[in-house]
Parts: sequence; C-alpha cells; structure tokens
Amino acid sequence: MNWLDLTTAILGLAYIILEYKANVWMWVVGFVMQALGIVLYYQKGLYADCGMEFYYLVMTVYGFIAWTLHKQKKKDLPIRHFPKRTALLWLLLGLVFWGVIYYLLVTFTDSGVPIADAFTTAFSIIGIWALARKYLEQWFVWIVVDIVTCALYFYKGIPFKASLYALYVVIAIFGYRKWKSQL
Repeated sequence: MNWLDLTTAILGLAYIILEYKANVWMWVVGFVMQALGIVLYYQKGLYADCGMEFYYLVMTVYGFIAWTLHKQKKKDLPIRHFPKRTALLWLLLGLVFWGVIYYLLVTFTDSGVPIADAFTTAFSIIGIWALARKYLEQWFVWIVVDIVTCALYFYKGIPFKASLYALYVVIAIFGYRKWKSQL
C-alpha cells in the first residue's frame, strides 16, 4: 500500500466535500494534496499529472485569493455561468493543450499512457481555472476528467486515488445540482 496514495485520497475527499459546499478552505486542503501529489505521480510515471500539480499549486493560491477577496467585501464570489462567447475557445484550448502535452510525453518521457495522461491534464487545467472563477459548468469538465482519471489510476496501480475519482464523479453530479440551485 502506498501511503501517498491513501493520504492524497483522504485529502481529496475533504477537498471535494469543501468544493461541494463552495467553501473557501478547499483551496488550503488542495494545496497540501497537490504538493503530495507531485511525488506520487512522479513515482507512478504520470508525468503530465505530476507537472499539472505545479499548476494546481499556483491555482490554489489564486483561487484562495479570489474567493477571500470577495469575502472581505462581505459577499461571496458568485456562482455564475461560463461565458458562452468563450466556451468554444476554452474547448479548443483544451484540445490544443491535450495535443501539446501528448507530444511532450511521447517525445521526452517514457510514459506508458500518454493519451490519457495528456487528456486528464489538459482538461484539468481548464477545470481548475473554471472552478477558481466559480463557473457552474466546471462540474461538467470534472465529470469527464474524473471518469478518465479513475480508469487511468486503476490501470497505474493507484487504487485509493482511483476510487476517490469514482466518488468524485458522483459528487460532481450532486455538486452541479447544488451549485445550480444556488445560482
């Protein structure tokens, strides 16, 4: 049993519960989870996921600041819809990220799962950005990413994190419904 797998899974559960509640402390839990995830993913040869954790670290700081600045103004950052005028752009950007990350993985690493690793990383970049902006539709991104990640992590022998991502799919469905009711 890998203690990093178990620890990051426990932190991930706390994170998603806090995200479901739209609680600003999810960013702090996320920071610790991502820091440990760097080591875990590197050990398992998930290089894109490992690199993504550095991006997540920056985004957790950004998200915490964005959410707390609104709290200081005596109001929460509102849940809102993803701007329709930019939705296609972000989808295309996700596809470009996927292609670039895939190229980097096959060119510079010994990754055995470059397509899936690149996909989950590319669209997680979009998902965490949309979460930091508190867009309702970020839940759709996470549902797709979490399904692929679940299969990938079982394949790579990270059963606790894989199980967590299966649970993430369920929580994301309920999270979407909860956030939509708060919109």
